[in-house]
Amino acid sequence: MAAPASPRGRWVAIVTGALSVLIGVVYLALITVLDSRGPMRPPPPEALAGAEVVSPPAAAVVPPPAAAPSPESA
Repeated sequence: MAAPASPRGRWVAIVTGALSVLIGVVYLALITVLDSRGPMRPPPPEALAGAEVVSPPAAAVVPPPAAAPSPESA
């Protein structure tokens, strides 16, 4: 048989559970507020005036791996 729970342990469990529920409710409220603002849209082109898209040089492209070596060559 299990020993009876101590009063302190019971209060810790109650406070932990209440805190968990509170965090969940705050999270749901935050998601609801953020979702009600409408869909996300990209920034206007003026906001990207100073940004420049740089593509990696062709030498940075990694070629596909060669065929696995045969067991005889090892």
